Amino acid sequence: MSSLTRARRRALTGQLFVAPAAVIVAALFVVPLGMLVAMSFQDYPLLGSPTWTGLDNYAAIGHDERFLGAIGFTLVYTAVTAVVMFAVSFVLVAIANSKRRGARVYSTFYFLPYVVGVAAATLMWFVDTDTFVGVFNQILTTLHVVDEPVAFLSNPTLAFWTIIALVTWKFIGFQVVVLLMGLQSIPAELYEAARMDGASAWHQLRYITLPFLRPVLALLFILNVTGSLLAFDQFLILTKGGPDNSTVSLVYAVYNTAFVSFDLGRAAALSVVLLVVLLLISAVQLPLLRRKDV
Repeated sequence: MSSLTRARRRALTGQLFVAPAAVIVAALFVVPLGMLVAMSFQDYPLLGSPTWTGLDNYAAIGHDERFLGAIGFTLVYTAVTAVVMFAVSFVLVAIANSKRRGARVYSTFYFLPYVVGVAAATLMWFVDTDTFVGVFNQILTTLHVVDEPVAFLSNPTLAFWTIIALVTWKFIGFQVVVLLMGLQSIPAELYEAARMDGASAWHQLRYITLPFLRPVLALLFILNVTGSLLAFDQFLILTKGGPDNSTVSLVYAVYNTAFVSFDLGRAAALSVVLLVVLLLISAVQLPLLRRKDV
């Protein structure tokens, strides 16, 4: 048997092993994606026959005030979430990475909320923030921080920060564990050599810690941004887009367009736009994750 024939047989064997996964991906992703793109060029009612409209659904996006408002809110939500998550995680990592007794146990406590499903965690916070039976109001009134119960979800500002607190509590454990693993992977000899050379704590942070953590920070940043742009459960369960449509995210706006207004063609166009944005973010992922030589 010639080497060319053996190479072809190996290639065919590899293709046969990959074929089941390729069929699943095609059935669950490629075909639905093609259907979604086709729907975005049609007036696609829930009942009745679709009508081809070309780029009308995409042109109407610029005049959709609710979707434009959702874009602005999602961008603000993404920025605030990223800043709060990184700020809190740095503090918690410093505590968990300290040499005090029982410090390693903290990382386990931080991670516990992450194992709870997003819907379950959001429903729990919905009950906890209730004006009458919520745990948060009971604690605040018992400690005499407030004189009367706080309506956390009735004020746009309070509702926004309640969602931020929920997301931080839910996902901070994952970020802490990843950062902690990144810190512990840095060779201790580098810090010892730096201290012997008289490097201050700031110089150690700038020239050792941050360069080595660059891929980790970039990965967490991408996950934060992508997760914030796709946020849905917490808005559907906790605020339902309220009060006064002040917490309508991009995905929630797509959901309303499709299953409240029953305009599936417009919702498909909005989904395609969101998909393009996510692809653009993913396109910058590789340069951010690529680590330069230290």
